[in-house]
Amino acid sequence: MARSTDDRSTRRRSSAPRRGRDESSTRVAVQRVHRGDLYVRVSTIGTTGERPFVLVPGIGVSSDYFERLAPNLNEFGPVHALDLPGFAGVPHPGSALEIRQFADLVAAVIDDLGLVDPVVVGHSMGTQIVTDLAARRPDISTLVLIGPVVDPTLRSVWRAGSRFLRAAWHEPGRVKVLAVRAYLICGVHWFVQVLPKMMTYRIEDALPHVQADTLVIRGEHDAVAPRSWVERVGRLLPASRLWEMPGAAHSVMHAHAEEVARLCVEHAEQPLDPAGGTPVVHRYGDAGNGNERDDFDPTLADSAAALGATLREGAAILRGDDEALAAAKTDHAEAMESAFRRAHRDDEGDAGDSDAIADAEDDTGR
Repeated sequence: MARSTDDRSTRRRSSAPRRGRDESSTRVAVQRVHRGDLYVRVSTIGTTGERPFVLVPGIGVSSDYFERLAPNLNEFGPVHALDLPGFAGVPHPGSALEIRQFADLVAAVIDDLGLVDPVVVGHSMGTQIVTDLAARRPDISTLVLIGPVVDPTLRSVWRAGSRFLRAAWHEPGRVKVLAVRAYLICGVHWFVQVLPKMMTYRIEDALPHVQADTLVIRGEHDAVAPRSWVERVGRLLPASRLWEMPGAAHSVMHAHAEEVARLCVEHAEQPLDPAGGTPVVHRYGDAGNGNERDDFDPTLADSAAALGATLREGAAILRGDDEALAAAKTDHAEAMESAFRRAHRDDEGDAGDSDAIADAEDDTGR
């Protein structure tokens, strides 16, 4: 029977050393991990922290889907976001890879980069990949599944497709832009080849073999990963925590990046109780409204820099120039960080005032 944790408040401050947002959250390094004729492109931010994170995106899309989650996780450790063969301009072998073959490539990244006990995070089809990996790698102690697929009741392409469109209606505009751009780069031919591999992979058979403490997160409006399916995922896992984010859809880690990062870090810090009972889906009580316009206040210069970086990123992908790609990703991240800081300037001042008051109270012994 799956183990669960008690319903701890997500307001509690994490005990992990938190470096805060700094230049390491925007400086991107890009490298390749090869296995035979294939390679994985790895975009990395940060070099220090408690534990590394490995982020695996879903079908057709790129590591850019984690553009907001990665900086938030980087406050606690280095983050490695992956682009798998066939996606984001990474060459594919011509015939579709099985989910297990994708999982073996993720294992190669962990091994070649010498990552010790990474927190492995998968989104959508990425949940199948990391589950397959964790089921065969007992050394992976912490797993995060965001929007797990495929619900066995949705194994029809038409049913799954209609559910995806329902969820997409609730996605932020930025996610829709990222998706369209990624699908264009991926191409219809490769997407159609990989799709049957995703639809027929039985994640429900692999879940009971996962020894890692597993966090499962869904968005309230995620029709692709309905609550009933997430509850079943929790029961199938030997050790699980289940959370639902209000107002979010399938790509919950974008508009609610800070909340998802907090759940990931607290999950990594708090081992599951072996005596726990059947897991229940906890609702995140103090989530933001998910309106990304509230999180960013870009100037014209920020917008121009972000657009220019995006165009340069596409050109670098076409040329296979990883150095130029890293520079473009860094410039885009810096433009986003500038807009983020401007939108939250008042919040930072309030936080500073609160810390000063707390320090003064500590000094006076009150």
